[in-house]
Amino acid sequence: MMEWEAAALVLSVRPYGEGSAIVHLLSEEHGISHGMVRGGGSRKQAPLWQTGNLVMARWRARLSDQLGAVTAEPVQSVGARLLDLPLQLAMVSSACALADGALPQGEAHPELFMRLIRLLTLIGVAPEPPPIAAYLRWERELLGELGYGLDLSTCAVTGTCDNLHFVSPKSGRAVSEEAAGVWRDRLLPLPAFLANETEEGGPKDWLAGMILTGHFLSRWVFGVRHQPLPAARERLFERVRRLAEGDKAGGDLSGEPELGPDEPR
Repeated sequence: MMEWEAAALVLSVRPYGEGSAIVHLLSEEHGISHGMVRGGGSRKQAPLWQTGNLVMARWRARLSDQLGAVTAEPVQSVGARLLDLPLQLAMVSSACALADGALPQGEAHPELFMRLIRLLTLIGVAPEPPPIAAYLRWERELLGELGYGLDLSTCAVTGTCDNLHFVSPKSGRAVSEEAAGVWRDRLLPLPAFLANETEEGGPKDWLAGMILTGHFLSRWVFGVRHQPLPAARERLFERVRRLAEGDKAGGDLSGEPELGPDEPR
């Protein structure tokens, strides 16, 4: 009998049979683990199994590669604090969906696990202004954890550390303003907050960051598996795009952009 107990993040939940659920968990030592929760779809247990929740999980199976049986107790709930903040909820859903889709099952990534906990805690405790810069730095860290780190410290052409305004879409290396030359239209804009932890940027910078990390996640992580980016990530992109368009038009950025009647909220 294989068994473990550990703090774990709920990355995804889907119904299974009558009243049960299949959950994907991320823990520090065991990485991604899949399990079945009996009664997980019930009204009593549903609040526990919300995306982004931190739980104390117990996983049991006869063999390590089998679908385990899971029970848990609550530790921290993120979503309950963000019910009136759709953008922040979209950030939580996107981060969990990316981790769920990108990380291999059963492979420990302790540093990324702790960074994801810190990110979700930040979103839940200090949701305003939306910590999108911190979220996108986490996407950059996810790429690095998977072996696709972006080199944003020096220019790929000149070796200088100054005026780094672009990134090569092929190599993921920074390019300076001076070295961009006639190729600038083929390069990806580099928002300052991705290279400088003290910068937070604004809506237009966040959109540039979403395009930048999304390009490499799509090309290097999901594209090689012939999969699209997770739908939750695409929904977050659309929200940030509308926010940037409102900023360009001089609109009120404190409110939520209008959504169509059929768009997921």
